[in-house]
Amino acid sequence: MIADSDSNIAWHRAQLKKNRDAVKALENARFTIGEVTGSSGQTRKIIARLKRKITESERCIAAHERRTKRPVATDLRSLASVSWSSWNTVGR
Repeated sequence: MIADSDSNIAWHRAQLKKNRDAVKALENARFTIGEVTGSSGQTRKIIARLKRKITESERCIAAHERRTKRPVATDLRSLASVSWSSWNTVGR
């Protein structure tokens, strides 16, 4: 896991993992044990709420990464615009 200097992003990463694990456990229980009569609507509501929280955390993390990550310029257009004459393989 990535260490974050921003505690809000660290919290979202932790919540993301926790909520994904909870959804996975609920869906596994729902399909292996089966739906209990009367609780199927409640389980679906809980799963939907957790998925909304997951989406919110993913959006927050993605926005933070867009603001803070360095762009990686390895595509063909970026490499084509580099002045290769300035690169010198022989040390002076």
